[in-house]
Amino acid sequence: MVSARFEELDWRQTPIGEISLRRRWDPTCAREVHEIKLDDEFLMSSLFTQAEVELARLALARIRGDGPWDVVVGGLGLGCTAATVLAEPKVGTLLVVEALEAVIDWHTWRLLPTGEQLVTDRRCRLVQGDFFAMAAADGFDPKRPRRQFDAILVDIDHSPDHLLHPGHGDFYRPAGLRRLAAHLRPAGVFALWSDDPPEPRFTAALSDLFTTVEAETVRFRNPFLEQESANTVYVAVDPR
Repeated sequence: MVSARFEELDWRQTPIGEISLRRRWDPTCAREVHEIKLDDEFLMSSLFTQAEVELARLALARIRGDGPWDVVVGGLGLGCTAATVLAEPKVGTLLVVEALEAVIDWHTWRLLPTGEQLVTDRRCRLVQGDFFAMAAADGFDPKRPRRQFDAILVDIDHSPDHLLHPGHGDFYRPAGLRRLAAHLRPAGVFALWSDDPPEPRFTAALSDLFTTVEAETVRFRNPFLEQESANTVYVAVDPR
């Protein structure tokens, strides 16, 4: 369906359901909006990306040293987290791990506003792969197994308790988090976006593995609900 007000840019059948990218004109905000849907559920909207931006900002603010920093982002989405990482000149390399070929194509084809930046910045490489399987094995860089990073940022599941796929569950348990921490350099940073309020059990699990753990609440105006919404960004520093 194509009109002056709405366009479905792409639609694919994927292992986790039907995923689509839509572009529409929002008269309330008077701007173009990009949205990603999984089946009948809205996954992301460019109307509110504050939490995705804060995921990057909060994590980068806790990296020690003058760089160049090596960073991994798990989950490409609309590209806001990755673009915020690249805005930091101390970042030397960025690997963005995305399971769905369609999402990578949307950026490569410049269907999303961040696509040009991510594809043309020589520091950035888009890697198609299962982030959770890579975290449990030899790491995130297919060219350099067991490579370690200064920061690993994740925005894939709704929260540690609300998953896009049941197979992701092990990652959020102590053994999975320990495997993830092994891919960080000393004093490295792990940051995770969550749609739920801070969860004490998950914070406690991180505290067993990292020296410093914070759960930051990011508040923003949600035009869909016409009220304030909040997400959580967990930031864990210095794996034990």
